[in-house]
Amino acid sequence: MIKYTKDDMAFLKYRHAEQRRSDASMAGKVCVISGATSGVGLEAAKRLAQGSCELVLISRSLEKAQAVQAMLMKEYDAKVHILTADFSRLKDVRKAAEQINARWDKLDVLINSAGLHCTRRHMTVDGNEMVFQVNHLAPFLLTALLIGPLSRSSQGRVIQVNSEGHRFGGLNLQDLEWKKRPYIGLRAYGASKIAQIAVVTELAERLRSTGITFNTMHPGGVKTNIGNNNGPLYRAWMRLIVQRFLKDPAISGEALYYLSAAPELASTSGQYFYLTLQAQPLLTARDEALRTAIWAQTLQRVGLMPEFFQCAVRGEFSSEDGDGHS
Repeated sequence: MIKYTKDDMAFLKYRHAEQRRSDASMAGKVCVISGATSGVGLEAAKRLAQGSCELVLISRSLEKAQAVQAMLMKEYDAKVHILTADFSRLKDVRKAAEQINARWDKLDVLINSAGLHCTRRHMTVDGNEMVFQVNHLAPFLLTALLIGPLSRSSQGRVIQVNSEGHRFGGLNLQDLEWKKRPYIGLRAYGASKIAQIAVVTELAERLRSTGITFNTMHPGGVKTNIGNNNGPLYRAWMRLIVQRFLKDPAISGEALYYLSAAPELASTSGQYFYLTLQAQPLLTARDEALRTAIWAQTLQRVGLMPEFFQCAVRGEFSSEDGDGHS
């Protein structure tokens, strides 16, 4: 049973609230963005390029990534690098992280923006429910494998693009594969987003001494391509009905720039933002027992040892096997 509080309706007031902005320069900073070829991730890449940030874009499609790279270099004279990785394959995530670690000793920002919504249950080659892996396990693994260079920044920041959709619930630690329940797309999506919030909060507490900040954010009700992997009826419903009520994703890009650059957020960690405003996530996502349990499950499913993060900060790990040992 999901427990709702008055905070769960607070998002209604944030929809029209004035958002914060930052004009702080990102010159000399390096930012890694997943899911940067469309929607929220693309808008974040544009805004960070405008702020003179060096970008590392991770995309499933090389062709789309090359097009975005060319656009950013032409319009913003930005330094842009591209890597390919399919988040439905954890092996791809490890390879991308290995390439980043080999090239950059220091990273300043990681924005996990890649996301998926499915109307039917699918399983990955790694044995996980597809939405749970793409939305939660893969970005967690990427974050873990980049802890070393993030810790060497003067103030590393990790921003997990989340959603008010986490309030759909659906997280059942005894049935993460949806074998025992009818698969409901919105609740599977909600489960992945609750797990994101819980684990990002845990990262913020466990790695507070590193100076890295970890936060989650809802990017606003904006137009994106999420769900386009589903059938024609779903796509038509989204295009003809739902998207008529959604906003330009440029507001998400501006919000992500604020969360990446604002000096006043240098020590803000373990928080949930509605765009740029701190908010309270679902009570379930704040439950300490659930955090501990999903943390353990997440480590096990991505193949990391409990001591991994301590080793990573000291540089004593291999991004190829990710087992927490040199």
